[in-house]
Order: sequence, then structure tokens, then C-alpha cells
Amino acid sequence: MRLDELNAPERRLWDSFPQGRTVDVLDDPASAEAVVRADVVAALLLGAGADHSPGDRPALRLTGARITGRLDLRFTEISVPVVLTDCRFDEAPLLQGARTRELVMTGCGLPGLVADTAQIDARLVLSRCRMTGPLVLTRTQINGDLDLRDAVITFPDGEAISAVHATVDGDVLCTNLAVEGRFRLSGASMDGEFDLEGASLRNPGGHALDAYHVQITEDFTFHPGFSAEGRIILSGATVGAAIGFCGARLSNPGDIALEAVDVTVSRNFDLGRGLTVDGGIQLDGTRVGTELSFRDARLTHAGGTALSLRAIQTRETDLRTQRPIDGVVDARNAQLGTLYDAPDTWPADLRLAEAMYDALAFRLPAVERVRWIRRTSGGYLPQPYEQLAAAYRRLGHEDEARTVLLAKQRHRRTTLSTHTRAWGHVQDVAVGYGYRPLRAGLWLMALLFCGALFFGLHPPAALEAGKAPDFNAVFYTLDLLVPIITFGQEGAFAPRGSGQWLAYGLIAAGWILATTVTAGVSRALSRQ
Repeated sequence: MRLDELNAPERRLWDSFPQGRTVDVLDDPASAEAVVRADVVAALLLGAGADHSPGDRPALRLTGARITGRLDLRFTEISVPVVLTDCRFDEAPLLQGARTRELVMTGCGLPGLVADTAQIDARLVLSRCRMTGPLVLTRTQINGDLDLRDAVITFPDGEAISAVHATVDGDVLCTNLAVEGRFRLSGASMDGEFDLEGASLRNPGGHALDAYHVQITEDFTFHPGFSAEGRIILSGATVGAAIGFCGARLSNPGDIALEAVDVTVSRNFDLGRGLTVDGGIQLDGTRVGTELSFRDARLTHAGGTALSLRAIQTRETDLRTQRPIDGVVDARNAQLGTLYDAPDTWPADLRLAEAMYDALAFRLPAVERVRWIRRTSGGYLPQPYEQLAAAYRRLGHEDEARTVLLAKQRHRRTTLSTHTRAWGHVQDVAVGYGYRPLRAGLWLMALLFCGALFFGLHPPAALEAGKAPDFNAVFYTLDLLVPIITFGQEGAFAPRGSGQWLAYGLIAAGWILATTVTAGVSRALSRQ
């Protein structure tokens, strides 16, 4: 390129390049619309400038220019830093397969940037940039930070950001980033934190963020002020520290708003403290190192599953939402660790089949906890009752555990045939299915009193006069009531009339009490 073909801003840029001085065309009012051709920029970056003197630190630093033509640096090696501030590009720069030391664009306007498979030895900065086309970073390797703070990228008909299998050895900084279109970085790896604080992602009806199977060494933060329209996908992600959505707003009405299946989080997964979700949250199979929290969150997915926790594993689970979750909460096969909840925020439909928890942080009366279990739709399931009873036993509250197991038998009774239900009612009234043994003693004392009183007033006749022992109304009644022992009274005397019917009733009542108590003892022994 001949020097006499350069315009004034281009010549200033050419002359300042060897020393890396900044050329600010906005310093000259006459240069407010200064144009720098993309070919001139490419020529400088590819070694067409003047020879460098010892001690020079060449760099291309340009402010306020309009860059015309296509900046084509595909498959080239750029050995100097590039710093562009408040510049406007007529066409999207091409850096596919290029290798550069550092690329910093601040406040620039671009119709896109294509840098897939590029290698950047230091930072890639696109802060405050405005893009009307896609940012392509597929399989790009960045050895420093990726800085997209305060950038606006608009490409509603496709992938506004594509960073599939990109590698970033530093942080990914997306504070206040605004994206319209799909943000896709599935398979990406980040050796730092991924910060989306205050970011806004819009792709209604589609995927707002596709972070499938990403690997992040530090925190993955979406709070505070993050908002998304469309589905957020974190499935298969591995996060070395914590994931946080505090204060975020997720919206994907009628569908999944957050899909985080089989995620591994070493520390907390915080979905509380002001999170608002219109749509479902799916966390099936996720493993959380410490706490999974929904404290003070607002979740809405009417008519669907608002929160799916199937087969999750965590040490603590906090379900104290700001208000009852509007939709189904499915915690089947979950391992919830220590469970924090509150009756005033219990969801209307809570599914706990095969769910396990080590402890309930706030002990409530068993009667209230039974109402918690009965919120499960789909009929009778024994395991939630057994799990709740075990939790009370670990606290040393055997009486509360028996209350839960009695409620289990009553619920089971509703699934039985008519005659079996009738027998169940008898067992319940008699001894509470064996979980109320004191009741059997009270029944025995009442029947003993009635029988002794009646037979004391109306003693039965002896079967063999002269051989029968002296009649004792109390022990005669005990002989009738207790089928497994005898005092020699029942076989020696034979009542008549109403006394005979009373004797039959006492014998039947004795057998009922004996069988129900035996059934209850058997259940207790089998549990132990």
C-alpha cells in the first residue's frame, strides 16, 4: 500500500503504529466523520508498516473512526495488540482461525464479528459494543478474559452469540449484557467465573441461553437484575463453586423456564431471595454440594410442573418460598438432606414418592405433617409415611411416629374392598391398628367392668353341681375376653338367655382385641 494513497486519519494511524500511540480522530472536529479503510488496518496488522526501532512497542490504537470495507484477517497471525474505541464498522470483521495477542473493542458499532476457531493470547474485550449481527466464537480459544460488559447484541432470527466449545482461561464477564436472539455456548469451558449480573436475554419461545454441558471453575452468577425471556439451559453443566439466581426474572410461560438437568454444583445452588419465574424449573438428577435454596422465590407454572426435583442430591433443601408455588412440585426419588419448609408456603400438589430427607429442620406436630404428605396426588403411597415416621424416630418422638403410621393405615384403607375396609374400621376403633395399645387396655377394662357387673347380678348356672369352683364374676369375664389364658371359670358355668348373648359378644370382642394388638406388634417388630 502506497503512503500517498492514505488520507489524513490513515496517515496518522500509520505513523503512530510503531510506538503504539492512540489515534483519536475525534480530537479534530473536521475529522468527525473520519474514514479509515479496513485494508489499511489489515495492512498494518500484517506487517506493512515502517520498521520498528529498538524499544518500540507497536500496537494499533484507534478511537472514533468509521472503518469501511471488510476487515478480513482470516487465518492470519497478528503479533500486536489491537485497541479500537468508539469505532463504527460498515461490515462484520472476519477473524476466523486468526491468532492475535489481544483484541479490545470498546463502544464500537458492528454488524457482527466472526472469530470462530481464533486464538487470542490475552483478553477479548467487546464491552459497550453494539452489534446488529451475530458474534461467532465457536471453538475460539481465549487465554484471558472474555469481556462483554454493557454490550448489546441483536440478532433475533438466529444465534446472536455462538460460543460452542469455546475455551476461556479467565472470566466471562457479561454484566448488563443485552442479547436479542439465542445465546449458545454449549460445551464451553471457562477457567474462572461466568458473571451475568444485570444481563437481559430475549428469545421468546426459544432458547435464551443454551449452556449445555459447560464447565465453569468458579461461580456461575445470574444475580442480581438478570432477566430472560425464553428457556435457560444449564443441563449437564459442571460448576466448581456456586450457581446463583437471586433477584433474577425468568419468563417462558407454559414451558420450561430453567432446565438444569444433571448439573453438578460443588457448593450452593441459590434460586431464592427474590427470584421470579413464570414457567417451570427442571432440576432432575442435579447434585448440589451444600444447599439448594428457593428461599423467598416466586414460582408460577399453573397447570404444569412448576418445580421438578426428581432424583436430585443435596445436603440441604430450603423450600420456604415467598408464597405457595403455583403448580406441581415433583420431588420423587430426591435426596433432600435437611429440609427447610413452612406450612404457609406448602405447594398444593407435592409429590414425595421415594423422596428421602435426613431431617426436618422445623419439627411440626405429626398431624400437620400428615396433611403435608396428603398433598400428594395420585393415590396412596406408603413410602412417604414411612420416611416421615423415621424422621420422627430419629428425633426420639416415637408417639409422633405412631401417629404418622396410623394415618398411613387409614389412607391405605381407602384403597381396599368394602368388607376389608369394614374390618379396618373395627381395627382402627379398637386399637388404632395397633398404634394405640392403650386403647386396647381401656376397651378391656370397660368390657371387664360391664361383664363383671352383669354376671355378678345374674350368675350363670354351673354345668356340674358340686364339681364347679366357686363362681367369680370378674375372672369369669376375663375367661371370656382373653382367649389365650383360662381361669377355669368359662368351662364350668353356662349362661342362659341374655347372659349367653353377652358371653358371645365378650368372646368376639376378645378375639378382635387380640388380633389387632398382635397385628400392631408384628408391624412394629418388622420395622425394627
